[in-house]
Amino acid sequence: MSYPDTQLLIADRWQDAGGNGTIPVFNPANGKEIGRVARADKADLDRAAKAAQAGFEKWRNMPAIERTALMHKVASLMRERASSIAALITQEQGKPLHESLSEANAAADIIDCFAEEGLRVYGRIVPARNMAVRQMVLRDPVGPVAAFTPWNFPINQAVRKVSAALASGCSIILKAAEETPAAPAALIKAFVDAGVPSGVVGLVYGDPAEVSATLIAHPLIRKVTFTGSTPVGKQLAALAGHHMKRLTMELGGHAPVIIAEDADLALTVKTCNFAKFRNAGQICISPTRFLVHKSIADEFGAAMAKYASALKVGDGMADATQMGPLANPRRVTSMSELTEDAVKHGATVAAGGKRLSETGNFWAPTVLTNVPLSAKIFNEEPFGPMAAIRPFDTLDEAIGEANRLPFGLASYAFTSSLATAHELSRRMEAGMLWINQPFAPWPEMPFGGVKDSGYGSEGGPEALEAYLNTRSVSIHAGTA
Repeated sequence: MSYPDTQLLIADRWQDAGGNGTIPVFNPANGKEIGRVARADKADLDRAAKAAQAGFEKWRNMPAIERTALMHKVASLMRERASSIAALITQEQGKPLHESLSEANAAADIIDCFAEEGLRVYGRIVPARNMAVRQMVLRDPVGPVAAFTPWNFPINQAVRKVSAALASGCSIILKAAEETPAAPAALIKAFVDAGVPSGVVGLVYGDPAEVSATLIAHPLIRKVTFTGSTPVGKQLAALAGHHMKRLTMELGGHAPVIIAEDADLALTVKTCNFAKFRNAGQICISPTRFLVHKSIADEFGAAMAKYASALKVGDGMADATQMGPLANPRRVTSMSELTEDAVKHGATVAAGGKRLSETGNFWAPTVLTNVPLSAKIFNEEPFGPMAAIRPFDTLDEAIGEANRLPFGLASYAFTSSLATAHELSRRMEAGMLWINQPFAPWPEMPFGGVKDSGYGSEGGPEALEAYLNTRSVSIHAGTA
């Protein structure tokens, strides 16, 4: 399949950037340039914001049942186009084609789910202290939204924000990642083709710092939502705070996995390997710090290493590929540095730990055992195919280590004890905890972190809260 150049979408028109600037897009499997993406300038961004305001005025006044019907139509288009969109994801991001197809189909489910939530944005009637008064609580869309999404899930991260915004009655400008532009463009095109009014959805690309500074400060933008690293998130949050903009932040993590002495080892190994090496570990909720009871740590490490060593790594477009390349060269450099540091501090490389080819961004699935707390891998999110294993003696010790870092996005645990599961659910400092299962970020469930991993939700009815204003209205029906 050919890979297209990607344009901006402003006021329902696909167009080049005003200054005709472009940015190259590379295939991570071979490092070759496969296309270009338009680079918006400040004038483009101003036009996009004005278009979003015009779109908002139309969309907010459309009955919720009609907005819901349009969103369901978008979901149907996404299912029809899933195969072609999946090919775009794999070419620009690298993940195996079957993973890309899952991402494209999941987008349709997310749109359908949020479409229904849009029918349940309720206010309430509050009993008044005067029978001549009617007291109401109204919930209205906040206004045009600026959304910033990363490259690791080009569709998934964008569709959550676009769907929540539209279900709430807001318009949105999506600034997707310049490294993976075509798949988000295909998502936005489905909204346009379904008949969403002009300006309700917009799409821009450009210099990330310039785009964020311009849109967040723009007086027409009333809400900001960002998915990405904690350092960048803090910068954008500070900028948004300066302009009193509503915020949803889904930031970095360093997900602990507590594997208790009574865990079903076969289930644990199978589940952890699926979760760890999916998308080459480039997932914000990927399990990273494996805390294993000392009685089974060696057995678990050996089983993880055996699985990792057998994974077929290659071009995501090849049928046999189980894990694709890393998305860019800087991820390969990071894997190399983390591995060298772990070994220097006394860890053992049980599998992988090396680059696989000079062509493309291929890194061997890596398992490190007996990793000390002083190693960077236990303190910095790896965001790659790297499992760091450390034994523990007591559950209190494991929980203490799980909560030690400032991150609190995802966490995992494996145990056969209901009492242990209860203790973990009470004490783990993370926005999401999955016990005896891989990650399951279904759209009807909240998705977000605590502490330095952000605030607000990207899933469930909770996701709509930040897109809504709550207003108090009191009407006196009589005379004084």
